[in-house]
Amino acid sequence: MRLRPAIFLDRDGVVIEGVHYLASPSQVRLIPGAAEAIASLNRAGWPVVIVTNQSGVARGLFDSEAVHAVHRHISNLLVEHHARIEEYYFCPHLETAEVPEYRLDCECRKPKPGMLHQAAAELSLDLAKSWMIGDRESDLQAGAAAGARTILVRTGFGSSTDITALDRAALRLELVAADLADAVHKCGLGECSRLAA
Repeated sequence: MRLRPAIFLDRDGVVIEGVHYLASPSQVRLIPGAAEAIASLNRAGWPVVIVTNQSGVARGLFDSEAVHAVHRHISNLLVEHHARIEEYYFCPHLETAEVPEYRLDCECRKPKPGMLHQAAAELSLDLAKSWMIGDRESDLQAGAAAGARTILVRTGFGSSTDITALDRAALRLELVAADLADAVHKCGLGECSRLAA
């Protein structure tokens, strides 16, 4: 089977506005331009995958079904813009979890690359030709550890990131963009498709 390059996105601060321990679909607000950017990636043939840490589950603030409900709501909002996420992956674990079953030093919590590796195995993705777009250094670290190129967006936590302190080579950081729409535009879908071919 031929492997496909993909676009991995962090969720909070990249696709939707960051909310402290977002637990309900009613709290979801798309970042302006994000849905259109995902639609343009869809049209260009990129599988778009969300990978997100959700330690609120481990802290007992909400359960995994609440995370799934939020993701279903995001998908419904994106449909209105002719956009879609191929799959959502989330890590509910935390070493200091309040909920015993989630008290784990796992391989899926970013900055570790476990969610990207799982997605690659399940969706037949080529990580070396993929991109990870996030608003935190931990997103970039996960992408780089998986072998993907990375982009930092200045939405969410990215707005306060000191980019001069980032090790661009270690993070495989190719671009710092204002937001997801800017990242997709500056990347140039035609160019990205050619690079990934």
